[in-house]
Amino acid sequence: MTLARRTFLASLGAAASLTLVSPTVLAKTAGSKKLLFIIQRGAADGLAQLAPIGDPAFAALRQKFVEEAQQGSKLDSMFALHPSLSRIASLYRRKEALFVHATASTYRERSHFDGQNILETGGERAYQFKSGWLNRLADQLVKRDAGASALAIGDGLPAALRGDFAAASFRPSNMADPAADFLDRVGRLYGDDPLLASNLQKAVEVSALAGESKAIKKRDYAGLGTLAAKLMRGPQGADIAMIESNGWDLHAQAQFRMGVQLDRMDQMVDAYQIAMGQEWRDTLVIIATEFGRAAAINGTAGTDHGTGGMMYMLGGAVNGGQIISDWPGLRQNDLLDERDLLPTLSQEAIISDSVAAHFGLDPVTTRGNLFPHVADRLKIPQIIV
Repeated sequence: MTLARRTFLASLGAAASLTLVSPTVLAKTAGSKKLLFIIQRGAADGLAQLAPIGDPAFAALRQKFVEEAQQGSKLDSMFALHPSLSRIASLYRRKEALFVHATASTYRERSHFDGQNILETGGERAYQFKSGWLNRLADQLVKRDAGASALAIGDGLPAALRGDFAAASFRPSNMADPAADFLDRVGRLYGDDPLLASNLQKAVEVSALAGESKAIKKRDYAGLGTLAAKLMRGPQGADIAMIESNGWDLHAQAQFRMGVQLDRMDQMVDAYQIAMGQEWRDTLVIIATEFGRAAAINGTAGTDHGTGGMMYMLGGAVNGGQIISDWPGLRQNDLLDERDLLPTLSQEAIISDSVAAHFGLDPVTTRGNLFPHVADRLKIPQIIV
């Protein structure tokens, strides 16, 4: 379903190493809902991922890229999903995926560092908050259910998971596991220190959850998806997890490189969905980027930093099979600064209201906690079943 621009505006009313911080990271939780957040670092091109082939101005802006876009999965008369996203297209047909187009945060500059910080911390300006919105969400769940866990799968703890709530990071490694007698000796050495002893125990627990999947090859994206599911499944698995996807800043020769990037993401999501099993029906996956790309391709067959972009909402928990878009159009006068897709939907409102509905939280309280600068009156269509 694509919303008409005027109708939607009227509804708005206006404008493998493991780092553990605390022994509570893998506490047993009361709920069964799971949230995976994947950030596309580098400003992913929404017009390439979900191409508006029905917009008369699209062909002139994208030129040689149009033929490839026409070969994608046509979701409706306006939009086609990139050909490399065939598995995610299948989720859409099963009503387990929806897409939000022409969306952005309140940020209107084009710095990766500032844009990513705003997306991850939920501030109105860069570095306004030291904690991330995922961390504050986990803390909100703890206060309601007396239990939650959060985990980053990657080299460190990203800004979205930093804060007062104790989150963990797990980095897959090709190194062999330490011998049992070594762990036993370390355990005795740490025994008199409550924090170190607890952290070691939790490290062992996360490693056990990962099982044989904890050692994956650097470019094994399906393996990464399977690993994420293993770390999240079941009552002892993480309720909230985050994966950082890099390499989306495609200023030159973007067509081939975008196909490679999207195929990797498609593999990861597919493997994650399969490995989650029955728990997929209670899972929400959000894929977002700091901002979009310029509407027109540049002289090196790439795209420059832009503004409006798109988000993925995947999982058995979503009201899938629809495209949420207050589409602004791609004519010169419709573009922001006569160069970018004009954002007409609040990225923060979409994220906040979706996670509130997913976890059964009060939407007003949640938005004030995660993105306090976003007006309460902003309304969004139903994303969670």
